[in-house]
Amino acid sequence: MTETVDAVVVGAGQNGLVAANVLADAGWSVLVLEAAPEPGGAVRSAEVTAPGFRSDLCSAFYPLGYASPVLRELGLDSYGLVWRHAPLVLAHVLHDDRSVALSRDLDETAASVSAFAAKDGDAWRDAFAQWERVRDDLLESVLRPFPPVRSASRLVRRVGVAETLRLVRMVTLPVRRLGEELFDGEGARLLLAGNALHTDLGPDNAGSGVFGWLLGMVGQDVGFPVPECGADRIITALVRRLADRGGRVECNRRVRDVLIAGNRAMGVRDEHGELVRAKRAVLADVPAPALYRELVGEEHLPARLVSDLDRFHWDNATIKVDWALSGKIPWTAEEARRSGVVHLDADLDGLTAYGADLACSRVPERPFLLLGQMTTTDPSRSPAGTEAVWAYTHVPRGERWDRDRLERFADRMEELIERRAPGFRGLIQARCPQGPAELEALNPSLVQGAINAGTAAIHQQFVFRPVPGLSRADTPVDRLYLAGASAHPGGAVHGAPGANAARAALARNGITGGLYGSAMQAAQRAIYS
Repeated sequence: MTETVDAVVVGAGQNGLVAANVLADAGWSVLVLEAAPEPGGAVRSAEVTAPGFRSDLCSAFYPLGYASPVLRELGLDSYGLVWRHAPLVLAHVLHDDRSVALSRDLDETAASVSAFAAKDGDAWRDAFAQWERVRDDLLESVLRPFPPVRSASRLVRRVGVAETLRLVRMVTLPVRRLGEELFDGEGARLLLAGNALHTDLGPDNAGSGVFGWLLGMVGQDVGFPVPECGADRIITALVRRLADRGGRVECNRRVRDVLIAGNRAMGVRDEHGELVRAKRAVLADVPAPALYRELVGEEHLPARLVSDLDRFHWDNATIKVDWALSGKIPWTAEEARRSGVVHLDADLDGLTAYGADLACSRVPERPFLLLGQMTTTDPSRSPAGTEAVWAYTHVPRGERWDRDRLERFADRMEELIERRAPGFRGLIQARCPQGPAELEALNPSLVQGAINAGTAAIHQQFVFRPVPGLSRADTPVDRLYLAGASAHPGGAVHGAPGANAARAALARNGITGGLYGSAMQAAQRAIYS
């Protein structure tokens, strides 16, 4: 018998669950279908190294999740979500063991960057003061549906046209150039550049500056927190909240296709052939190519959209290693010992070389490591006196990583850490390397180890994400919405793509829903005709 609900959500990642919660808050009946045995997608935790060591399998630190107005409005703290912070937010360690630290204490960050250039402490304070002026309206503008008319208007009124224009210019700048304009010394510049490399952009790529500035300022403001006991506590809270509102999540139920009639999404069919009728909407928390090519089918799509999908630009592949250590990492750089996140160990030119290798499809000779000290941040992650640690780096797409090659690359990563922390390797009790194939097997949305659901480059942001269009969750198929990180505003655990898709569905079913639907479909025809 066919089940009927108001909305079907495909995928129980954080965006899918946020979308389901927003719809359930509006009184809709919602069913979330997940192919995996458990919900979470890339927000999951497990003991993969040694007993008692709890690792976050993909994403880990959540500055944008903590700052996100989308997640804050859901009140997940009422469902057991507790945040934990390391003593320091982040340390960037150089090859000569100098380091610069980002702290939630503004004086401490200012002192750290001033050690590289005397005036940079005041310059950092000025940058943070600017952030405080624009923070709320900027986050609303970035994370809410596009175009952000109300929040952008408030921002202009608050700071004026001149400062707004300079903020818009910053969106285009490479992080190297932005750092040179704001700071005299290497320390503050590296805080921006290292944070920019949390994306797939190098220091000289257009648009990398705003990512480095955003993460740097959010880190200064709220830190890089983690959920107590594991990343999956975010998912547990979302699932509990949804259940309280009558919504359901069914795992081990892969969706095979979206049912379409008269250019309208009518529901879905699962891999067993069972149907679910959606009276109001189908929302898909999957990458754009998977939604359009696998679940919808090219025959239901405009030819120009299909052509645009051929140019969809994935971000780089990823290799990640988790370790169980018998003690804390013996960093020679004191600031690294207290930091949740550690960047190793390149200067700006080294970061450029790393980015150039990736751009040329070469495995970097000296990979840039982004490392997380989980027990330093949250003592519940491993037994007392030990440390649960992970590090990841990017490699080119399309490389073949068999087990032997992956293990040898993990050895290289360990050697880089050992140089900055002699004795590190002697602390290793167990490790778990994951290459692109393992990450994709864990979550099919991490296609070839791409963790951002598409490049963060400016040519695939705003009205160009995921392809040239409206930068909205609406698709050419009526009542079908893209709710995953391929949609604006992109990756990171902040729930915005899911919430934006839910709001689009609510607008389509609201009092002016007929006008809304007609306008969206007319715009889609104009763009893809």
